[in-house]
Amino acid sequence: YYNSIDIYHQTKNHEAYRYLPTKVSKQIVRRVSEAWKCWKAALKDWSKYPGKYLGKPKIPKYKHKEHGRNTVIYPSDALSKPLLKKGIVKLSQSNIEFSSKAANINQVRIVPRLNCYVIEVVYTVPDVDKKQSQYAAGVDLGLTNSMAVTSNRPGLKPLLVNGRPLKSINQFFNKRLSKAQSKEACRQIKELNSKRDNRIDNYLHTASRRVINWCIANDITTLVIGNNQGWKQSIKIGKRNNQQFTKIPHSKLINMLIYKGELAGIQVIVTEESYTSKASALDGDTLPKYKPNSKHTFSGRRTNRGLYKASTGKTINADTNGSLNIARKVIPNFMDGIEALPFMPLVLKLWTKNEFV
Repeated sequence: YYNSIDIYHQTKNHEAYRYLPTKVSKQIVRRVSEAWKCWKAALKDWSKYPGKYLGKPKIPKYKHKEHGRNTVIYPSDALSKPLLKKGIVKLSQSNIEFSSKAANINQVRIVPRLNCYVIEVVYTVPDVDKKQSQYAAGVDLGLTNSMAVTSNRPGLKPLLVNGRPLKSINQFFNKRLSKAQSKEACRQIKELNSKRDNRIDNYLHTASRRVINWCIANDITTLVIGNNQGWKQSIKIGKRNNQQFTKIPHSKLINMLIYKGELAGIQVIVTEESYTSKASALDGDTLPKYKPNSKHTFSGRRTNRGLYKASTGKTINADTNGSLNIARKVIPNFMDGIEALPFMPLVLKLWTKNEFV
């Protein structure tokens, strides 16, 4: 493949290269070179470890000559310095300018979406010292409850984040999309997908912010999130639930929790969550890692209506049990020294005020 220097010499006299500021065009050249470099590395890795991939890595493709769009990056030296001092961002050789409170701007990105363009400002924030306390919490991601969060802080009730609004968004837009696709209304489909994405982003930002605020208010300095690679490709929870679950961007939610947690000085750890829904946290069951064809027996069992019954007969919310086990995956002594936890969870409705968050 060609490296960035080769691509530069082949494209520097092309009219498309000269339409943009030189510094911006060079960013595009670097991104093209990086795409080929990453593909070559992925192909080499796939030949050695094919089990890590869903399929053979595909070669980078050309964008459509008329309708193809790609992200354009303006580095800081392609922005107007005098206006930047006044809090105004102006992109070089363009009419695009807007106000921004961000300081130490590294770059500005113009990102194409389905029916619009989004301008992203990338800036540097100072490092935040990690907070230290004895309290941690586990997070179990789900569907009806988008997040179940349980801490080892005595007296603090588990938190369930209501996931029904997210399900409603998907159900509503699935019906609208079905009608639009039957009419082959391309523009309407793009608008519907864009609205759906915006509403889901709003939900995810609100949910992640409320959970981080809950951690701050209760002096929780470690957050453990359960996530299995490739779980959505093999999930079997019924046709309808499969459709709803796979359309929820849990990876985006995890990334939001990570960066918001880091800004608040909270350590966020992502771990695999095999057997966390089957093992009994109250009984202290061992939490093995998943291996094909392996069988394990646990003390408790899941009952109807989202409940989990321990060997003692104690019944708790199944998602709460899962979140406790997720924390135990990383912190084996997570529940040591705790005589009792309030297992009746509090349901967080995102757009209502709650005293506990």
